[in-house]
Amino acid sequence: MPRLMQIFAQFRREERGAVLAEAIIVIPFVTIFTAGILEFGNMFWQKEQIETGLRDAARYLARCQTNPSFAANCNQTVALNIAYYGTALPGDGTPLRVPGWGPDASEITISEPVAGVIRLATGHDYESSPLFGWLGISAITIEAYHDQRYIGW
Repeated sequence: MPRLMQIFAQFRREERGAVLAEAIIVIPFVTIFTAGILEFGNMFWQKEQIETGLRDAARYLARCQTNPSFAANCNQTVALNIAYYGTALPGDGTPLRVPGWGPDASEITISEPVAGVIRLATGHDYESSPLFGWLGISAITIEAYHDQRYIGW
């Protein structure tokens, strides 16, 4: 027994390898924390891009609302293209503003103008990394809307 106590006493006095032991304890927590920050940053970026797309489409539709000469050339398909792609006439390879938020994946609701205000609303299922599944966080839906008053020409 005294021999065993001597070995434990030697480990208590020894300082070599202390930094390695501390790093082994801390690195997993720092890694998860960093991945969480990146994941939430990506989520907020996607929400901002969706809101920007809705705002751009609503501005387009608000200009079309009551101008008969221009309204003949306006349609909701162009507004949806502006929201999803950032351009009225997307080409075959035009990327979406937000991956997974497009005409086939999510729907933009365009309400009828009320008191000169048009509203666009949408929801998007966020495509997260495996970190959320590992932490037990279920699917997250990003919801956004934009109200735009008639701008006119």
